Amino acid sequence: MTDLARTPAADDSRARRNVAILVIAQAFLGAQMPMIFTIGGLAGQSLAANPCFATLPISLIVLGSMLAANPLSALMQRFGRRAGFFTGALAGALGAAIGAWGLFEQNFAVFLAGSLLTGVYVSAQGFYRFAAADTASQAFRPKAISYVMAGGLASAIIGPQLVKVTAEAMVIPFLGSYLAVIAINLLGSLLFLGLDIPPPPKPAEGAPRGRTRRELLATPEIAVAMICAMVSYSLMTLVMTSTPLAVVGCGFEQNRAADIVSAHVLAMFAPSFFTGHIIARFGAHKVVATGLAILAGAGLVALEGVELENFFIALILLGLGWNFGFIGATAMLTAVHTPEERGRVQGMNDMIVFGGVTLASLASGGLMNCSGGSAQEGWTAVNLAMIPFLTLAGGALIWLTLRPAARR
Repeated sequence: MTDLARTPAADDSRARRNVAILVIAQAFLGAQMPMIFTIGGLAGQSLAANPCFATLPISLIVLGSMLAANPLSALMQRFGRRAGFFTGALAGALGAAIGAWGLFEQNFAVFLAGSLLTGVYVSAQGFYRFAAADTASQAFRPKAISYVMAGGLASAIIGPQLVKVTAEAMVIPFLGSYLAVIAINLLGSLLFLGLDIPPPPKPAEGAPRGRTRRELLATPEIAVAMICAMVSYSLMTLVMTSTPLAVVGCGFEQNRAADIVSAHVLAMFAPSFFTGHIIARFGAHKVVATGLAILAGAGLVALEGVELENFFIALILLGLGWNFGFIGATAMLTAVHTPEERGRVQGMNDMIVFGGVTLASLASGGLMNCSGGSAQEGWTAVNLAMIPFLTLAGGALIWLTLRPAARR
C-alpha cells in the first residue's frame, strides 16, 4: 500500500518539471496575448477605412490559429512538443514584425498579414495545456492542465502594463508594443530547450492506430467536450474583442480599457490554481456547467449598463466562466482518447475551437460598430449574441448527462 501511494509522485516528477516550464512560458510568452487583444482592435480601427472592420486583425489571428491547429498537432505528433512550440514562437515574432511594418507604412493589408501569422503562435500556445497532460498520471492530469493555465495570471499583469508603457512610446501609436512582442517571442522560445516530452512512439506494423476522425467526432463525450470548449472560448472572444472599443466608445480613457482587460485576464487564469482540484472532486461535467452559467451572468451584467463597474464585473465574470468552461472541457477531452489518437483529437479540437472563435471575433466588430447608432447599442448587440451559443453548449451538456440513464 505504501508503494502504491508513492507511485504517482514518482511517476509525476518529470511531469512536474515540464509543468513548471510550461507555466513560465504561459506567463512570459502569453503576455503578448492581452497586449494584442487590447491594441489589435484599436490599431485596426486607426488603419481600416471602414470601422466595421476594426476587429478584423483579431479575427485573422484566430483564423491563423484555426488553420495552424492541425499542422502543428501533426508536427508535434511526429517530432515532439518542443518543435511545435519553437515554430509557434518564431511565427509570433515574425507576425509581430510584419504587423509593426504595417503600422509604420499605415498599410492595413500588411498589418492583417502579420495578424494571420501571429495566429500560428496562438495555436501553439493552445497546446501548452495538452503538453502538461502528456507525461502526467491520470490523477495529476487535471491539476497539470490547471497549473499551466494559471501561468496566464502573470501574463494578465505583464501584458496590459507593457501596453501602457509601449503603446505611445513611439511616434506611431502601438508600434512600440509590436516591437516588444518580437522580443517576447525570441527570448521566450529559449524556455522550450528544457522540455522533456518525448513524441508518442510510432505504432508498429499492424498495431492499433486508434479511431478515425469521424469515429472520434461520433463519440458523445468527445463531441460535447469540443462543443463546450468552442462555446466557452468563442463567447470570451466575442465579448473581450469588443470591450476596448466599447469602453473608449462610451467615453472612458484607453488606459481604463487596458485596466478592464487586465482584470478580465486575471479572472481567466487566477482560478486555475484550484480549478484542477475542483474538477478532480466534482467532475468535469459539473465544472463546465458552472462555467456556462457564469458566462450567462457576465452577459446579464453587461446588459444592465455601461458604467465602469459594469464593464469590470462583466469582464471578470467572463474570464471566470471561460476558465471553468474551457479547462473543464479540456479535462473531459484528455480523459477519453488514447496516446495514438492524441494528434488527431487535439488538432481537430483546436481547429473547431478556433473556427468558432474566428466567427465570434468577426461578428464582434460588426455587432459593435455596425449594429446600432451608438457604442452602447453595439455593446448590447454583442452581449445578446451570447444566447444561442449558451443554448447550444448547455443543451449538449444536458443531453450527455441524461444519455446514460436513457440507455439503461
